[in-house]
Amino acid sequence: MRIRVHPYHVLRINKMLSCAGADRLQTGMRGAFGKPYGLCARVSIGQVMVSIRCKENVVPVASEALRRAMYKFPGRQRVMQSKKWGFTSLLRQEYLDLKAQGKIIYCGAHCRVNRGKGPAFQRGMKN
Repeated sequence: MRIRVHPYHVLRINKMLSCAGADRLQTGMRGAFGKPYGLCARVSIGQVMVSIRCKENVVPVASEALRRAMYKFPGRQRVMQSKKWGFTSLLRQEYLDLKAQGKIIYCGAHCRVNRGKGPAFQRGMKN
């Protein structure tokens, strides 16, 4: 599971008094930068918020988990299934073809493709 957005944006509040005699204590909008009130994540329309990598047989369970998690976030979300293989930038069939040819270099949660040029290829680097 990969969380794509993190709360770094600081929300601030300029507290105002609303009782009798408050006009002597406040300065209005002078120095109204405010104190830190909380954190939030700024999310654009269409931005991916959460990614899950799972096997084919548990895709319905993962999509149900994401559907239930949607209620924890404000606004509208969609649950989508990607055409990519895991967290890589390769399509599923493209990944399987390159793996059969032995051109995949594993790098933890993602992978790179050995394109047949450069110093790694000249050293005869394999998986």
